[in-house]
Amino acid sequence: MIRTQIELFFIALGFFTRLPVPGWVEFAPEKLGQAARFLPWVGWIVGLISALVYGLAVQVLPVDLAVVLAMAAGIRTTGAFHEDGWADTCDGLGGGWNRAQILAIMKDSRIGSYGTIGLVLMLLAKYLALVDLGAEQDYPVIAALLVAHPLSRLTAVSLMAVLDYARSDDSAKSATVARRPTLAELGIATLGGILPLLLLNPVEAFLVLVLAAVVGVLAMRTFALRLGGYTGDCLGATQQVAELIIYLGLLGAWNFT
Repeated sequence: MIRTQIELFFIALGFFTRLPVPGWVEFAPEKLGQAARFLPWVGWIVGLISALVYGLAVQVLPVDLAVVLAMAAGIRTTGAFHEDGWADTCDGLGGGWNRAQILAIMKDSRIGSYGTIGLVLMLLAKYLALVDLGAEQDYPVIAALLVAHPLSRLTAVSLMAVLDYARSDDSAKSATVARRPTLAELGIATLGGILPLLLLNPVEAFLVLVLAAVVGVLAMRTFALRLGGYTGDCLGATQQVAELIIYLGLLGAWNFT
């Protein structure tokens, strides 16, 4: 039982990041679907790497450069997996008039104007939020990275629990992961997403939890209306928006107090 859970975690790590995993891990399609429960826990790894890079870089570099390096480390770790989903979703929802057009645009590997603009604005907004968080102390940035990466991925998993997969074909790279998590699997994902909230005070933790929930609800409504479900790109887009909203929520909370 424990070995199975460890294997599923490594499967999630290997699928959602570029990090190496042990050779005995078997990437079977049915296991990929079960491994989605560990997506928020993979966020722990991404958040830790980003926070570690920031913590080391800020000792010798200005805050803005340290933030750039931290963001670059996170993107390199995941292979821009979620950023790609955000760009594709911007292209699809921005350029498509109906469900078929949107899905076709999102499947195109080329990035269009909507995707380019959306990706630039997303990266810029996250950069500015993290720089402002680190204006006086290092801890707010480190805490934000450690909280936002797991919780934003939990927000993405929540879509899988309530929406159907929008594509009827199995050619999409996330098709093998597209299954509704069981209550037990959702519990594992939820635990991984909310445990880092212990790094915050109760007011801050409640605020970012509510903001992440709002992003999840709006994403579910949008994708249900426009697509009749979700795709892997939709999950990546939801993660990106939730991550940004968490940074902005923490920035507002720390500036207000």
